[in-house]
Amino acid sequence: MFDNLEDIVVHYDEIMAELASGDVANDQNRFRKLMKEQSDLAPLVETYEEYKKAKQLQVDALEMLEMNDEEMREMAKEELAEGKRLEEELSEKLKILLLPKDPNDDKNIMLEVRAGAGGDEAALFAMQLYRMYTHYAESQNWKVGIGGYKEVVAMVSGKGAYSKLKYESGVHRVQRVPETESGGRIHTSTASVAVMPEAEEVDVQIDMNDVRIDVMRASGNGGQCVNTTDSAVRLTHYPTGIVIYSQTEKSQLQNKEKAFALLRSKLYEIELEKKQSAEAADRRSQIGTGDRSEKIRTYNFPQGRVTDHRINLTLYKLDKIMNGDIQELIDGCIAADQAAKLAKLNEQ
Repeated sequence: MFDNLEDIVVHYDEIMAELASGDVANDQNRFRKLMKEQSDLAPLVETYEEYKKAKQLQVDALEMLEMNDEEMREMAKEELAEGKRLEEELSEKLKILLLPKDPNDDKNIMLEVRAGAGGDEAALFAMQLYRMYTHYAESQNWKVGIGGYKEVVAMVSGKGAYSKLKYESGVHRVQRVPETESGGRIHTSTASVAVMPEAEEVDVQIDMNDVRIDVMRASGNGGQCVNTTDSAVRLTHYPTGIVIYSQTEKSQLQNKEKAFALLRSKLYEIELEKKQSAEAADRRSQIGTGDRSEKIRTYNFPQGRVTDHRINLTLYKLDKIMNGDIQELIDGCIAADQAAKLAKLNEQ
């Protein structure tokens, strides 16, 4: 499995040498491309170097075992055991680093959070989920765009946003006693989350003849330039029937740009779903189905627990999670996804 890693190391050294030369600075596009490639390859190359050191440690230890000095032989046994442990640990790490990378992992995302069954309680839960994602994004130094009420559509911008939040798509269920419930009965409400990689114009070409653009006054709470001018924009995409409405920005131009960004992401997601349907076996190896109708997580307030049904993980720290501490849930999904892909790789 590691046969081609020496070639990767040689290529990495060539990249580092070119970056060290002054010539590449004159070509910013080339410079950015090399910097990204260097950043992507660095963890793999560094881990492989550590792996080779672990192998060499065992070779040196075996030579020491042939010595007559008993103290040196004992030291050699310890180093041999340590070398084997490191080799096994780094081997697994290399296998994970060599897994095919999702080409969308480094993209920004369009985040949609919609209230489901449960009326006002569902709308409240949707806003709490949006707040949870906002706090998590802040912990990752990502930027989050404007949301809404009952239905949130926001851009999350930052390195690796899709790679971490892509596991959040699906139906989130909340179980708790609403403040308006006098009998103390536990109600169940839902909200759906959709995480779509931001699609750039090079990813999706939109024929403007296929789109109807309507402008209108924004509804809801007032404010400077919000519902005093025709700033809201509605797009209707004839081929798919998708309708996008944007009113959260102050100007018509900003709302139009946001609406088209969301339309591109939705069309891009449709193309991804077609591709994934054609690759059914690969799709089954991933965590969950990625289907928006799949119930992925339950937030039980009376018991203070959160359960992710895809990986059978239950955490009793609901307050922290609702405040954005979702890294353990994300790490669990990533680990399970990697394990499933490794198992499939070993079958081949």
